[in-house]
Formats: sequence, C-alpha cells, structure tokens
Amino acid sequence: MPKIVDHHKQREKLAEATWRVILRDGMERASVRNIAEEAGLSVGSLRHYFSTQSELLAFSMELVSIRVEKRIKGLPFTGEPIADAQMLLWELLPIDEERSAEMAVWLAFTAKALSDPMLQPLKDRIYAEMKLGMISIIEELFSRYNTAAAATEAEKALEAERLYALLDGLAIHSVMKPSEVNSDVMKSVIAHHIKSICRSDRASD
Repeated sequence: MPKIVDHHKQREKLAEATWRVILRDGMERASVRNIAEEAGLSVGSLRHYFSTQSELLAFSMELVSIRVEKRIKGLPFTGEPIADAQMLLWELLPIDEERSAEMAVWLAFTAKALSDPMLQPLKDRIYAEMKLGMISIIEELFSRYNTAAAATEAEKALEAERLYALLDGLAIHSVMKPSEVNSDVMKSVIAHHIKSICRSDRASD
C-alpha cells in the first residue's frame, strides 16, 4: 500500500528545518534550497507543501506563535492574579533553551517582516494579540488590587504598553547578552514590575 503522508506534519517538519537554518546560519541563508536540504527533501518536494519562500516563512513564523499559545493554555493557573500574571509572562520570555531558540527565530522573522509584505499582516496580527494579552493582565491586576478606581482607561492602556515594552526589552537583551540577562534576572524584573503595579498606594505618574 502507498505510504500515507501527514500533510500538516510535513509542513511542521519544514518549519522546524527553517528555524534551524535561521538559528545556525541567519535569515539570509533561509532559502528554499537550504531549507529543503536541512529537512532532507528535494526542492520539488518542498514546493509541494509551500509554493513560495514567503509562504514557508509565514507558516514557520505562525508556528512559533501557535506553540507558545498551546503552552500557555496548558499552564496550571491558580486564580491568584500576581502568580498567574508572572507565570504567563515567563512563558513569553527566553527563560530556557527552547524558548531562547523560539525568541531568536521570532526576532529574525519580525525583522524580515519589515521588508516582506506577506509577513507583515501576520506580524501585525500577532502583535495585536500580544497587546490584548497585556491589557487583560493589567485589567485583572488593577481590578483585584484596588487601583482601578483611581486609574483611567488611558492610564491602564499606558501600563499595558509599558508592560509589553518591558517584556520585549528583556527578551532582546537576553538574546544579545544571555549570560547577563538570564532567566533569574528576567523573572526577578517581571516580579518586581508586577508588584509595583499592584501597590494600592502607588502614586499617580
């Protein structure tokens, strides 16, 4: 009987090969030919799953987001806002080898998206989803720690933007200087920042 090929699994295999090429050789080497070779396939076989390089890169980029989202859904949330917020934010930071690789690849994809029109809508959608996540965290923390009454919607939006910027900054610094901005440093910074948000007597900026 003919071998049945799992189309989606093959696409994931090619996406993972794309990640490896980018991590090892850089985005500029992530050609269809090099990715096919990394995956152990011919260029013709790769074209069966992705007709263009941009299509392959878009799928590979989205797969990073899908896997992070899947891990977040599996987190053992406790219902305690501070602990849950920290747990969720840690999942978005390069705190271990797997997440460090994902972050390095993600940064390469977002840089590529600046010049690839096919990647831009995906970048913008995932950015918007992340922003909504930051807003949800801030809303929950404010509502549970008696800061909401004194905070306007504009102030909460500003806090969400600051949280997102902090997250991005830590991720980039960790990729650039992993020995200095390691997992303990990132977790400590996040914990400190969350506690500062939750102070009921915090002064208005």
